[in-house]
Amino acid sequence: MATAPPKDAGTAYSAEHAAIYDLIHAARGRNWAAEADDLAALVRERNPGARSLLDVACGTGAHLAALAPHFEETAGLELSSAMREIARRSAPDTVIHPGDMRDFDLGRTYDAVLCMCFSLGYMTSQAELDAAAGALVRHLAPGGVVVAEPWWFPEKFLDGFVSAALAEEPGRAVSRLSHSVRDGGLSRMTVRYTVADGDGIHEFTEYETYSLFPHDAYTTAFRRAGAAVEFLEGGPNGRGLFVGRRG
Repeated sequence: MATAPPKDAGTAYSAEHAAIYDLIHAARGRNWAAEADDLAALVRERNPGARSLLDVACGTGAHLAALAPHFEETAGLELSSAMREIARRSAPDTVIHPGDMRDFDLGRTYDAVLCMCFSLGYMTSQAELDAAAGALVRHLAPGGVVVAEPWWFPEKFLDGFVSAALAEEPGRAVSRLSHSVRDGGLSRMTVRYTVADGDGIHEFTEYETYSLFPHDAYTTAFRRAGAAVEFLEGGPNGRGLFVGRRG
């Protein structure tokens, strides 16, 4: 019998999940270096003099490590302590701040602020989306560029979608199975991992809940924050990107 995701699934990744995140997503086709090159080019198209960059919800720091050569200064913000530890190893010359995208305040601004991997989808309401967009834009210098990746729009989400992946490296193999369902204005994903390593085989399950915000929920949030955004189709995960500038 299938297991339904709990209603209170959290947003901070566990230590078990963080430890295999890069391995399994690389096996699923992610190329953080190529994505970082594209993101840097996107920022420079709109702000040629950009010197500093903040990556909000930076995860394991894979993007930051690849973005560092493009900017004189990079920084990250991450809610999960397990992810922050990995990010500090991945990008040792980058400051990784603890914080929640809804209310963080670093006391300074940057020429570019990113929020990738559809992290805005973790917001549970328009009010939270407004708060997160406001925090991103407040950390932009005048003329600074914001790049944000949305979760699926309601009309694009496939109810009952399943996926599978297998990743291997010396001494470790990881499998990932996922099943996603629509629950009103939310998508609820159950992700089951099996990890085989020198200690044996163990399994664990993660539950991820994303809001199915419509397109105009994002544009409204950024407009209220003071940055008009345009939507670019495609992006690194096929969900598109919202890109805007602070005047």
